Amino acid sequence: MNVKLRFADVSFHYPGADQQSVLERISLDLPRGALAALIGANGIGKSTLLNLACGTLRPTSGDVFLDGSVVASLPPTSRARRIALVPQSLAIPFAFSVRELVGLGRTPHVRLLRGEREVDRLAIERAMQSVDVEHLANRNVLELSGGERQRVLLALALAQEPEVLLLDEPTANLDVAHQVAMLDLVRELNQATGLTVLAAIHDLNLAALGFERLIALADRQIIADGTPRAVLTNETIAAVYGSPVQVVRHPTEPVPLVALMRGRRSNASQNANPTESLAASVDDFHAPTVTTPKLAAIGETDFQENR
Repeated sequence: MNVKLRFADVSFHYPGADQQSVLERISLDLPRGALAALIGANGIGKSTLLNLACGTLRPTSGDVFLDGSVVASLPPTSRARRIALVPQSLAIPFAFSVRELVGLGRTPHVRLLRGEREVDRLAIERAMQSVDVEHLANRNVLELSGGERQRVLLALALAQEPEVLLLDEPTANLDVAHQVAMLDLVRELNQATGLTVLAAIHDLNLAALGFERLIALADRQIIADGTPRAVLTNETIAAVYGSPVQVVRHPTEPVPLVALMRGRRSNASQNANPTESLAASVDDFHAPTVTTPKLAAIGETDFQENR
């Protein structure tokens, strides 16, 4: 396997009195051309993992490697040419036009005191066209809707022409149509260019539809890693989120569909040690059994994975 991005026994904690780790001994290999999503509860460390991947944060212990080189030791310009991070939000201090903001993605490629070259202009145009924001080129970024701004941030990252694309909640603030379109675009880029993609995704059904590999985080560690079918099980989701669900067969796609259920954990579970509570969560829920005429619980042979 040609490993593009590697986490080797990575632990991290933010400076503070308690020194409690956010991530502990994470080991993960992403081959070139991987299309993977991180899933997990709020605050579990998904965004931290992405920032470690791009060198914004440095591991407390262990290392992150890009093509065998330690990411944190690479010059910032080299990192910016090869790795792009699309954050959940970006503070924009000036009234940039959309075209000006996307053009900042070419900064690592432009020599000091030299203007844009033709190759830079073409890269900017391709990036804007790919996310359907070219008609917004002259608009003030501060006047855009949240969804429009999210697409512009993706265009900025694509203008960098990176080898690794890191996405932190790329479908946030997007309507349903643009959520699907965004993930379709990411998949097309991945397949057409071999771009390595790692994203943090909250919506499990979008994650299943858009990504070939899911990596579940809980209790500061990876607890499941595999195809959507392998990872999205009732037991794993209960352990990760502490919430009852029913995983059923998607009516049109060869992926699981996660159906939410009303229910709660028992008092004993709520008062237990958090780690023990997660492990026991499947048995602790008291929720009604869900049956539907069209959606049946997934079994071993309910559908064939054809990712």
